[in-house]
Amino acid sequence: MENILSGFQSLRNINLKNEVLAGLTVAMTMIPESLSFAILAGLSPLTGLYAAFLMGIVTAVFGGRPGMVSGGAGATVVVLIALASSHGVQYLFGAIILGGMIQILVGTFKLGKFVRLIPQPVMYGFLNGLAVIIFMAQVAQFKVVKDGITTWMEGSALMIMAGLTALTILIVLIFSKITKAVPASLVAIIIVSAIVYFFHVDTKKVIDIASVSGSLPSFHIPEIPFTLETLKIIFPYSLVMAGVGLIESLLTLNMVDEITNTKGKSDKEAVAQGIANITNGFFGGMGGCAMVAQTLVNIGAGARTRISAIVGALTILFIILAGSSIIEQIPMAALVGVMMMVAITTFEWASFRIITKMPKSDIFVGILVALITIILHNLALAVLIGVIISALVFSWDSAKRIRARKTIDEAGNKVYEIYGPLFFGSTTAFADKFDVTNDPQTIIIDFKESRVVDMSAIEILKKITEKYKAQNKHVILKHLSPDCIKLLDNASGFIEVNIQDDPTYRVMPK
Repeated sequence: MENILSGFQSLRNINLKNEVLAGLTVAMTMIPESLSFAILAGLSPLTGLYAAFLMGIVTAVFGGRPGMVSGGAGATVVVLIALASSHGVQYLFGAIILGGMIQILVGTFKLGKFVRLIPQPVMYGFLNGLAVIIFMAQVAQFKVVKDGITTWMEGSALMIMAGLTALTILIVLIFSKITKAVPASLVAIIIVSAIVYFFHVDTKKVIDIASVSGSLPSFHIPEIPFTLETLKIIFPYSLVMAGVGLIESLLTLNMVDEITNTKGKSDKEAVAQGIANITNGFFGGMGGCAMVAQTLVNIGAGARTRISAIVGALTILFIILAGSSIIEQIPMAALVGVMMMVAITTFEWASFRIITKMPKSDIFVGILVALITIILHNLALAVLIGVIISALVFSWDSAKRIRARKTIDEAGNKVYEIYGPLFFGSTTAFADKFDVTNDPQTIIIDFKESRVVDMSAIEILKKITEKYKAQNKHVILKHLSPDCIKLLDNASGFIEVNIQDDPTYRVMPK
């Protein structure tokens, strides 16, 4: 109830007209995407519309980011295609429910903040790979089934389909430059549909794929065996779907935060996404996440509250109940054209402009993530591998930065001034800095410009001090930060230290 009240509070300060119009516009832009993504996954188009309604209404009410729009998105559907084709749609619904549970756990344990650890090159690769997948899936719509065999279109059928697709793209490009008041994709679909209808053009339509005549979504438990074997089948897909959905949703949330100069709640949004996907699984929706394009349309239309997303979701429900006969006559070429434009706009063309300015490691990571996404259709795995490689590159670069300045103080003690973090990656280089045999009786290791980070650092300090102790030499650890001192205190079994306060220095004699 808190979220509902927050969406409708202070109505005097809300531009209700903008909210309603934004919601209607968003609904119109979601319809072609929802239909196309459902068809892409081999599902009934109605499954996509149910997802658009269910995701939209649940996240609008319970989400952590007013103004953000969720629906049946391609990012999550793509990872479930293989499951649906090999085991059937009921297993897909089961995977969506389990994925929603995982998302709720992520939000409950406040893990949403870790999306910030995704480097920009990984995001470039992720979006570029996703764009290629969406585009190639549209190319597959140029196939038809004849006598049970799937073949490419030929002759006039191919020419008409290609011509209408090109016309759709052209209308989107031209109309988007004329005005932003009405979605260019909606205009393109209306114009192309009108041409096909009034000129009796014989071409592939939504009705040729499946009927979208529907009623209110009804509750049903997925018809799958509740066994460990089933869990083994769906869990990998659920985990990937949950990860991909949260990545896209939380990145969209951050984007809206920047545009509106406000702060959303990432963990609350993760829980809402989970509730929405569980609802999808039980009510026949294909699952989804936040939709970047529709969110931008919503924010661009002036929406700033939950009202617009609620209006959009209810509009889609109305279309399901009363407008199915119209939707079934939409030519597939119009949807293919719209989705090709979505793929083109999703692609991060800016990555090509700045590629010469990027480190080689970042270029490699971006290309690798894109290739994994395209080849394996596993977006979460691609992002995970990209993050791991980026972390390893960062660790390697940080390890190379550690160095030691060696001096002799007035008392004749050897001073090692350490620069750079001491952690698992830099321990070998750190150990090579010391000359145990030729050093004087007292050694001072100064950490003023360094930090002791982890257990590997503690272990190497233990080995170095033991080497000096074996030659009856004295080691002092100097200028350790409070957190480093605490870390060493916790490792008292490894390094015996007595902390002494000094008016100038924080010194730890060994």
